Formats: sequence, structure tokens, C-alpha cells
Amino acid sequence: MVSPVEQIEEGELVIGTVKKVKNFGAFVNLDEYPGVEGFIHIAEVSSGWVKYIRDFIREGQKVVCKVLSVDPNKRYVELSLKQVNEHQRREKIQQWKNEQKARKLMELLAEELNTTSDALMEEFGWNLVEEFGSLYTAMEQASANEEVIRSKYSGVWVEPFLKIVRDNVVPPFVVISGNITLSIKDPRGIEYIKRALEEGEKTGKKHTPEGVDVEIKYQGAPNYLIRVRAPDYKTAESVIQEVAESVIGTIRKAGGEGCYTKKK
Repeated sequence: MVSPVEQIEEGELVIGTVKKVKNFGAFVNLDEYPGVEGFIHIAEVSSGWVKYIRDFIREGQKVVCKVLSVDPNKRYVELSLKQVNEHQRREKIQQWKNEQKARKLMELLAEELNTTSDALMEEFGWNLVEEFGSLYTAMEQASANEEVIRSKYSGVWVEPFLKIVRDNVVPPFVVISGNITLSIKDPRGIEYIKRALEEGEKTGKKHTPEGVDVEIKYQGAPNYLIRVRAPDYKTAESVIQEVAESVIGTIRKAGGEGCYTKKK
């Protein structure tokens, strides 16, 4: 069996609790790897000069560190605090919180099924981790589309699992938008533009079962805003392009012109 310290890779980000602070560095218990201790040398605490280490780190503090080296024999990990930027720190903490939530939901499911969360992890949990990258990601994807679980898995746990996910996990989503400029030299121009926008909305509604929401808003002639909310960026990009092409195609058939500009 692989020990916790052997699962750690150089360069990965880990979250831990500061156990003890000395003048030369700090000892950290790694929350994700029970029984493994890391050490942050004073030179790796901050990019600036550190006169008093406790100005930067203290006992009981949660820290996100980068793994510099791993010694499996000593169950020892060398860490850096200064090599983690603010964005990485926030993202890692959020991931850790998500996984904590996922584990608590598994405990609720285990209680309902009269078993243990460890038994459920062995039965299907680790398979979800392998397929989706993490337990919480699997729950997010199931919340967005329950068929990702029903189509691949079977067992008495499936429906109770989906219910707990449905009640407790908000589906992930991204929102992107773009501008469409429409023009037509025809007395019935407003009617043609209205028809083109309606065709775009119909195109967007085809994706509604996939968790996609499309909105087209008037911004002042000749400009219109398309906003797409979708489970992931790739889907959002594909849908907004399809809607824009539908609107522009319809107006061109009526003798008009259209142009789509993606917003950053």
C-alpha cells in the first residue's frame, strides 16, 4: 500500500496547519496527507527580508505551500510559502473546502444507506475521483447533469447519491457575452431584425436541457447583446457562436448585414 508521503509530488500545492514556529522556520501538518509533516525554512517564508518569522506565520494558521522536495523515508516534505501567489492560495483553499464538503455529503449518504463513508469510497467513490479528478467535481457534474452518473454507474447508492447532490451542490457555470450589430435597408427592417433575434433565441433554447441559458438584449440600435450561461467555457463558446450565426444568417437572407464581436 502506498503511504501518504509517497503520494505527494514535487511542485504540487498542499494545504496545512502550522504546528510549531521556530526562528529558523515552521513545522506544518499537511491536512490532505494525515501523519505527514512539512517544513518551511525561513528563506521560503517571504520574498522579502524576514526579521521576525512570527510576523508572517503563526501556530494554528492554515497555509498553502508549494512542495519543494519529498523524502519518503523520513516522511518529511520541504515546503515554500513565498512561491504561492494569492490566486493559487485562494483556489487551493476553495478546492480543499469543496473536498471537505464532499466528504461530509458522503458521510450523510453512508448514514442513509446504513454503511460507512469508507465503504462507499471503496464501492464507487474512488472510481468517481479517477474519472472526474476529485469527488466534489464529480458531484458538481452530477448536479449539472445527472445522466453522467446514471449512464455509467448502477447500484442502490445511485439515486440517494443524486438526491444528496441535488439538494446540496450548485452546478458550476460560466457566463460569456458578445455583441451583434444588425442593419438592413428595408421599410420592414425592424420586423426582419425581430425575426432574426427570435431565430437566435430558438437556437439557444435547443441547449436548455444541457443546463445552458441564452439571453439576447437590446442595447440601442444597431447593437444587441448575447449572454450565455453554461456549465463550462467550451460549451458556452460553442452556443454563443451558434446563436450569433443563426441571427446573422437570418438577417442576411432578408438582405441585411450582421457582425458578431466577442466580449473579453
